[in-house]
Amino acid sequence: MTERETTPAARATRVAVIGPGAIGTTIAAALHEAGRTPALYGRTPRPGLELVVAEERLPVPGPVRTEPAEVSHPADVVFLAVKATQIAGAAPWLAVLCGPNTVVCVLQNGVEQVSMVSPHLPPGTVILPAVVWFPAQAQEDGSVRLRGEARLSLPETRGSDRIVEVLRGTRCEIEVVADFSTVAWRKLLQNAAAGLMALTGRRSGMFARDDIADLTRAYLQEGLLVARAEGARLADAAPDEILAKFRAFPADLSTSILTDRDAGRPLEWDVRNGVISRLGRAHGIPTPIADIIATLLAATSDGPG
Repeated sequence: MTERETTPAARATRVAVIGPGAIGTTIAAALHEAGRTPALYGRTPRPGLELVVAEERLPVPGPVRTEPAEVSHPADVVFLAVKATQIAGAAPWLAVLCGPNTVVCVLQNGVEQVSMVSPHLPPGTVILPAVVWFPAQAQEDGSVRLRGEARLSLPETRGSDRIVEVLRGTRCEIEVVADFSTVAWRKLLQNAAAGLMALTGRRSGMFARDDIADLTRAYLQEGLLVARAEGARLADAAPDEILAKFRAFPADLSTSILTDRDAGRPLEWDVRNGVISRLGRAHGIPTPIADIIATLLAATSDGPG
């Protein structure tokens, strides 16, 4: 099978993408490029989407539908690409697009996707969390720029084979991992550190500062203890490895939580940062730095003031 070839089963699968933002656009473009154009659903009507990779522009035909009443039948696979703060708003879509044979792949930050999304799904729907490794950013012209490889990590559990088949042969690489908790917590620690960018209003270049590096390392050490208490098998070197990754990024690389702050949108502070404090308390692990960062992000997001 060549890079863009696919199977008859994948071609016949009805695929929906809820949330045509940076992550949703990346998935939709990967699917369309491989001949599996998904149906698009969101809050704002748009004629289509566009992904920019290097100098290549990959349009995705729409429209982006905005009325759940227009859905006539469930999808086989749903990619839920809204932020954690938007799950309740996506509930009407989940109600009409999901059935007993639907697999919902949740493309969200955090380690609590299943518990947060499952109350909004019909009985029998398979929910599959994913770790998203997309350096994708929304652009002022409405397009999304992908600044690196697209990759998803999935747990070795029911439903993962459907997602692997649907994305087979696309530019989105898939890995199915037995120890999903460790992968998810490593990504969460990376997302938690990115919260410092929202607090300072700075991009990745700020991690070149030694004082920011020291703060980040100490913060990640707290998160590492909580992650291990939750069953993640992360090495002692994980905080330094995550910090080194930030310091190797292009200095102008942003992150979704900083983009949301700049746009005045609610921040995913609880699932990305507050979770360290919450679970730390549950395990009796002190997290003084995490507590301060979560409090400041909550105030940045929710006000008043």
